[in-house]
Amino acid sequence: MIGTLRAVVLDAPDVRQLAAFYTALGGWSELDADDEWITLETGDGWRIAAQRSPGHVPPQWPDPAYPQQAHLDLRVPDLDAGLAKAVELGAELLRKNETWYTLADPVGHPFDLCLFPAKQETTLMGVMLDCPDAKELSAFYAQLLSKPVTFEGEGVAMIGQDGAQPVMFQQVTDYRAPQWPDPAHPQQFHIDVTVDDIDAAEAAVLKLGATSLDYSGENWRVYADPALKPFCLCWD
Repeated sequence: MIGTLRAVVLDAPDVRQLAAFYTALGGWSELDADDEWITLETGDGWRIAAQRSPGHVPPQWPDPAYPQQAHLDLRVPDLDAGLAKAVELGAELLRKNETWYTLADPVGHPFDLCLFPAKQETTLMGVMLDCPDAKELSAFYAQLLSKPVTFEGEGVAMIGQDGAQPVMFQQVTDYRAPQWPDPAHPQQFHIDVTVDDIDAAEAAVLKLGATSLDYSGENWRVYADPALKPFCLCWD
């Protein structure tokens, strides 16, 4: 075991704006907040955070020149009602499908509303990471987050069980990796991972194919996964 999923973090020029949107849309609650970082709790185990990113360049999905890098999948009992609520809160409709709608939140991050009539509340199904090789990246995160690979298909994969914070992966033909901290090629999303022993965890992720980005704080260090997406190892 290397670590456990701590939070999924979204970049934003205004963290309060983004947090207010998801709080209202999903019924999530704030755990901590300041002008640089706000952590939200979904009520079913997820922690979603907004991190201030000055000069943030938003995605322009589906334009590959401005990639989303990742997106959230939210389940709703009624797609049109969910859409109306999201648009009222500041989202923009990007595309409709039979069982899901794709929107952009007020910061520009795409997210999906997925039809799920079994529950009347809005719930977070999972986070989906774009990548050049879904099988390779799912294997990396399965080891990092101690979650088994539970699905592999044509260009897609999932680790973890449905309802237990799964992480999903979708293969993108024209994948363009972040070049963090270059603001022209933003990370958009990153994952924070809690570890007990940072030095042992660092050795383990480097062995798996991660790269140290030589940036750290009081209780976190930054790395890039095999698809060059940044992630942080954090300790208490």
